[in-house]
Amino acid sequence: MYLGAGRRGVDMGPSAIRYASIREKLTELGHTVEDLGSITVPEPTAPPSPDDPLKYLDEVVCVANELAKRVESVVRAGSTPIILGGDHSISLGSGSGVANAVQSPGIIWFDAHADFNTSKSSPSGNIHGMILGALCGYGNPSVGDKALMDVAGGGPHIDPQRVVIVGARDIDSGERELLKQSGVHVFTMTDIDRHGMDSITRDAIALASEGAAGIHVSFDLDGVDPKDAPGVGTPVPGGMTWREAHLAMELVANSGKLLSLDLVEVNPILDEHNRTADLAAQLALSATGKRIM
Repeated sequence: MYLGAGRRGVDMGPSAIRYASIREKLTELGHTVEDLGSITVPEPTAPPSPDDPLKYLDEVVCVANELAKRVESVVRAGSTPIILGGDHSISLGSGSGVANAVQSPGIIWFDAHADFNTSKSSPSGNIHGMILGALCGYGNPSVGDKALMDVAGGGPHIDPQRVVIVGARDIDSGERELLKQSGVHVFTMTDIDRHGMDSITRDAIALASEGAAGIHVSFDLDGVDPKDAPGVGTPVPGGMTWREAHLAMELVANSGKLLSLDLVEVNPILDEHNRTADLAAQLALSATGKRIM
């Protein structure tokens, strides 16, 4: 999927992560792994207008509905889906699918961005920047946001009080106000600098899991500093280090609360020797039990 970001290359992210041997490495770790294949992304019939407030809306909703069905089915069967992207718009499907499978899941959103825009506040109209807001029921129904909010049987799918953003450092002014109103917990890179990744991640797990059946983790690789994850479409300096990202995933695994995991925004065209895709695969291992000792 590239339609949520509007930039080619990120649609090859799943292939790059598979090339990094994610399945083989998870199997070596002792997991039983089944690759369910890729979801077909419809080709748009025409490019959107530059001033379109919701670019490629129909196609994004179509993919989200299909992904939600698959994720719901896997979670209900007692397995843990790992969803490979692709831009962050795919998390509309994975987040709503988890919410349909279990009662009141929490979400930890590792990302340089908040993705809490609506069509009204978004400076670009790119839907990957609106997904977390849509999952929490925020949008402008008169323009078309309702189609995002109503994916997979209708929302809001997630209680904002159980949503935690970790690693944010590039938040638009409009979404900043929405976040303050919503009750979403936001830990910026400043918070990580002050308190450390260990403390912040433990707090995030506690907040997301309070009264919840478990946690959906959505990891945007641009949450990691571009020095360690160069292959992303919207890099922002000053992010998590390679080791901080792994520590966070290790703590998620230790919690025993992981329901599902997104790994998104890997763009092989912008990558160096598949470093970012390899990091995504390694983070999946840390999130599912791999340790140094």
